[in-house]
Amino acid sequence: VPNDNIKRTLDKYKSGAATENYEHVTYEGYGPGGVAVLVDALTDNKNRTVAEVRHYLDKYGKGMGASGCVSWQFDKKGVIVINGEDLDEETVMMQALEAGAADFQVDENIFEVYTDPDDFETVKEALKAEGLEFLEAEIQMVPQTYTALTNEDDIKNMEKMLEVMEANDDIQDVWHNWEE
Repeated sequence: VPNDNIKRTLDKYKSGAATENYEHVTYEGYGPGGVAVLVDALTDNKNRTVAEVRHYLDKYGKGMGASGCVSWQFDKKGVIVINGEDLDEETVMMQALEAGAADFQVDENIFEVYTDPDDFETVKEALKAEGLEFLEAEIQMVPQTYTALTNEDDIKNMEKMLEVMEANDDIQDVWHNWEE
């Protein structure tokens, strides 16, 4: 390598011109059996990432869709999940609602608190101040309806698609309406 090339490269890094520029992108498509899939990615190369996501959706599902094709089926919400095994359901529900929660659901011993995204931090901090511990607390894209997969091949393909997407460094979150 010529010395001039080495010097130019070093100067580029010293000046900060070589800093990577990451972009947030969302892709939409359909998984096996018509399951709606939203993929959030943070990438320094949109061409590479879109090709990879398209490949996963084509190989394991029905394919990539246009912007807006499935996002309308999801609502952005704050979700706080609490293990309610040793807690009083009514007490926790009242604490959540007083803190500003929009909804409260119980599934066996699991309490799910839903908030408006703007109220999420306020509700989370209020519940934490009450001494509650969270299994999960984040902003999510929550499906309005769910799709059940009955075909064994579709189930295997959905699991495999989620596995390969999770292994991709650019993909941050995968939201879907698969009823597991």
